Parts: sequence; structure tokens; C-alpha cells
Amino acid sequence: MNLSLIPNIKHTDSNNFFLLAGPCAIEGEDMALRIAEKVITITDKLEIPYVFKGSFKKANRSRIDSFTGIGDEKALKILRKVSETFKVPTVTDIHEISDAIKAAEYVDILQIPAFLVRQTDLVVAAAKTGKVVNLKKGQFMSPEAMQHAVTKVHESGNQQAWITDRGTMFGYQDMIVDFRGIPTMRKMAPTVLDVTHSLQQPNQSTGVTGGRPDMIETIARAGVVNNIDGLFIETHFDPANAKSDGANMLDINYLEKLLTNLVAIRKVVNNF
Repeated sequence: MNLSLIPNIKHTDSNNFFLLAGPCAIEGEDMALRIAEKVITITDKLEIPYVFKGSFKKANRSRIDSFTGIGDEKALKILRKVSETFKVPTVTDIHEISDAIKAAEYVDILQIPAFLVRQTDLVVAAAKTGKVVNLKKGQFMSPEAMQHAVTKVHESGNQQAWITDRGTMFGYQDMIVDFRGIPTMRKMAPTVLDVTHSLQQPNQSTGVTGGRPDMIETIARAGVVNNIDGLFIETHFDPANAKSDGANMLDINYLEKLLTNLVAIRKVVNNF
């Protein structure tokens, strides 16, 4: 796949997957810079093209008292600072049409949340900014149905669409990844596997989403074996006290070992 249109992304000849990684939400400048610096140290060593991920606000929350952000402009400025400080591209999700133009001034990739990927006006607004549009597959959608979302981006004059699989609902409180969908979606657009959100356990009676971080490497390995173009991993220095999605995030201290194993697997796969 061609990553050359993304500013600041580091190119390699290793045929590695690329990585979208960072905290679920921007909680502050110091935490964002610390996480970015740690991930970049690892990805540079392993020759993994890297995009820093952080939500500037969280609109999809189970409870009204859940953390939603530190302020839109403040969080977006932190994303810009990460990009300028470390010379890496950034990605954030948008939830409203007005978010598209606003966020496009600060980040390189606009992400459409899974629950909103059928919202035509939102997808078109993102596409018309000219930024890469990362379309998260709805938990309620088949892989084949994502062609329509990709077509909306293309017919809006933007050929830079990605698809991210974040699992499919399995009952009320669990997610599964159907790996048969990866080759299907890769025919439509570069495809990313959202490892950590695929391990969510939503709709808990407490209103706080659960997760299975112990299965992160299992899901990631399967994605790499099946030629996924990119991996999406939310990570934090202290997941237990993260303000959003801590239950399924990866402790950043385990990231280097995980990525080292995944790069080794990709090298084997590339030899077939």
C-alpha cells in the first residue's frame, strides 16, 4: 500500500505493517508526549511506520458522567504538538460534520467511529477535507457492506480511504473478529485491525465497558498472519487509571515485546 501521501510517516523497505497507537483519549499534554516518545522509540527500532492516535473528544459514552475530553481546541493543539515535536502523523475521530473541518486543521487522518460509519454526511464531510479517512467497520456490519462507505469517500473526490475492523457484536456483551473479512476488505482499501477495541466487552450493567487485554497478542498475531496492512492499538502507562477504555488498553511497558514478536511473524509471512 502507498503511505506516501501521509505527511511525516517514516517509510521502510521491511514490508512491515504500519501502526496506529496511542491513548484512547487525550488526557493532557504530558501524557500524550510521553506515550508518543515511548512508541516512537520502539517503532523506529523495529522499522514500523507509525501514526499517533488520540481522540480529541469522546462523544460515544455509556454514562452521562463519563469522561468526554479536556476541551476540543486544547486536545487538538496537543495532537498538533505531538506531530510537530516528533515528526509523526496523527489521527483522531470525529463525530459531527463540524468536527471534520475543525480537526483537519490539526491532524493528518480523520477517523469515522464504527457507530457512525453509515452517516453519509459525516463521511462526505471528512472526505472533502482531503485528509485520509479511516472508516471503522460498524460492529453491526458485514465486511462486504464496507464497500459502500469506501465508495462515499471516493465519490466525494478523495481516494484516500482506509477500513479498520474493530470486531463484530457477539451477543450483548462481547466482540469477535471474523478474520475472513480481512481479504474481503483489503480488496476495497488498505485495512487495519483494531486489536484493542476488538476485545471490548460493552454494555456492562455498570455502564463502564470491560475488556480482555490478555488476548491482545492472540488477536494481533492472527491479523499479522492474515496480511493486515496496519494494526491499531490503544496504549497507556497506567491503563487502570485511564479516563477512557482502560479495561481493554495495552500497558505500554508490554508494547515492545509485542511488536517485536509481530515483526518476526510478518517476516516469516513475507517469505511465503
